[in-house]
Amino acid sequence: MSGGAHGHGHRHDVHHDAGQGPVVIDVGGGAGALVLRTGADLVGAEIDITPVGDDDHRRHVAVHTRPVPGHAPVHAAVYDGLAAGRYRLWWPAGTVAGEVEVRADSVTELGWGELDPAASPSA
Repeated sequence: MSGGAHGHGHRHDVHHDAGQGPVVIDVGGGAGALVLRTGADLVGAEIDITPVGDDDHRRHVAVHTRPVPGHAPVHAAVYDGLAAGRYRLWWPAGTVAGEVEVRADSVTELGWGELDPAASPSA
């Protein structure tokens, strides 16, 4: 594993094997998670997530192709350890793509096209 800095002022740990196997998601104790399915065109893109009303505290996750036994691979970003609440997701170019509700102690799963665009300020 190696780290590196880039244009937005923090370091990344580079996990070259990320997305090559099953994902373990830690939920509970009030925390939830989001699995955001995308198209293959977004593999490698970092998609930011922020709590609604707190756009300055961004967290991003890269989209990876993830194998699914007995099915076609899935392209997804996985965000775990999220406090229950409403979140805004951002296009890689930095504009709002839409919003999603994350529930405590569970995994919310949806496709990129299923985001709630009506709730976003750019809709």
